[in-house]
Amino acid sequence: MVSGPRYEGRVIRQSTRVLVCAEWRTSHTSGATSVAYATPVPFGRIPPDLPIRAGPIIEPVTDLAMRVAPARSEALRRAAPALLGYAAVRALGLLALTLWSAARDKDAYTLLTARWDALWYTRVAELGYGYEVRLPNGDVHSNLAFFPLLPWLERLVAQVSPLSYADGGFVVAVLASLAAAWGIFAVADHVYGRRVGVCAVLLWAVLPVGIVQSMAYSESLFTALAAWSLYAVLTGRWLTAGTLALLAGLTRPVGLAVVAAVWAAGIASFVRERSAGQAPGADLAAHAPGVTVRRALGMLLAPLGAAGYVLWVGHRTGKGPLGYLDVQAGWRNGFDGGYAFARFVGEKFTSFPSALAGVGLIIGVGLVVWLYVVCVRQRQPLPLLVYTGVVTALALCASSYFGSKPRLLLPAFPLLLPLARSLAGLRTRRSALVMGAVAVVSAVYGAFWLNGSGPP
Repeated sequence: MVSGPRYEGRVIRQSTRVLVCAEWRTSHTSGATSVAYATPVPFGRIPPDLPIRAGPIIEPVTDLAMRVAPARSEALRRAAPALLGYAAVRALGLLALTLWSAARDKDAYTLLTARWDALWYTRVAELGYGYEVRLPNGDVHSNLAFFPLLPWLERLVAQVSPLSYADGGFVVAVLASLAAAWGIFAVADHVYGRRVGVCAVLLWAVLPVGIVQSMAYSESLFTALAAWSLYAVLTGRWLTAGTLALLAGLTRPVGLAVVAAVWAAGIASFVRERSAGQAPGADLAAHAPGVTVRRALGMLLAPLGAAGYVLWVGHRTGKGPLGYLDVQAGWRNGFDGGYAFARFVGEKFTSFPSALAGVGLIIGVGLVVWLYVVCVRQRQPLPLLVYTGVVTALALCASSYFGSKPRLLLPAFPLLLPLARSLAGLRTRRSALVMGAVAVVSAVYGAFWLNGSGPP
């Protein structure tokens, strides 16, 4: 009897499942590559008419979902090239920022920890909620707009160490960015294989606004929680997925995307089970009562973080369940379906120099939409498509802070999977040269950007 899950290689499409001595032994074959792992059958779910040592019963499996994940030590070993590459890219970015900032008599660490949103998070960690700024035009910027998980972690670091709140934010961002890189690798490896996973992580690292991943912002923390929640959904860990979705909902408003992904996957799984019923060859383990209960509990947990904070803000402001929308309105932020952004782009064409920026914005939006269409055509798993669609819609259709849209798209990492698949198809030397050149350009741009306008 196999003592635990064994995993190596890559799964593409065709598989077989063999019930031997109270275990489903599953093997997948793609050309010369094969994968094997064993999954115990729950007690009492073995077909009563099947002799324990009888010849194997073979059932075709053509779905990637719900395969057993590798053991933790093996998972870290598989992810090591991606994590080392990610760390190298981020180190290059920080080096470029340090040199550029020194040349301009600025402090790189201050740029990373004490500007824009980083200051708001630090104030929440130090003073709690209730701080607001009233602008001359009547707008009210309240720190209630910022979700609490990052400030809570900053406060925790400050309480258990001699570090300041700003230092805590930087520590959390660095560790969370590594966790996010590992989560992105885990998702891409699960769906497309190890090589694509490494390429996906490196592409996320070299994004033009990749320097934000090292700032005391909440993007890295949110992406880590989102990626691992999606991985938990893909591998059938519903309670883990729901818990991580709850935490993501306490990190950023776009946590709704993770909740939507968990719910979409849960509903689709339930519909599949209902349609399959007790058909011959059905996966008995998937229909076990325990799986159904865990899935339901995970779905119930998922929205509690976002819903809890939004309702608390409504109670705090005295404006009911929609009070958080009033807080966002004070920042002139909201969701208008992209109307304000379209006007912003259109205004760029009123003069020639700014028209070039308008063309660039149209190309950028077109690229994002095209990548999502490719994701759909490549039949990415439903949770990834739902998550990416919601993140992209909320980023592009927000009614303000148009310069922040590239930063808001950072968590939409499944958009990079089509590019990662293409990059993985190149020879190793060629792909390394491409990624190295892009990493240098990204590092220089990040240093220039952060010393200039930066991410509002």
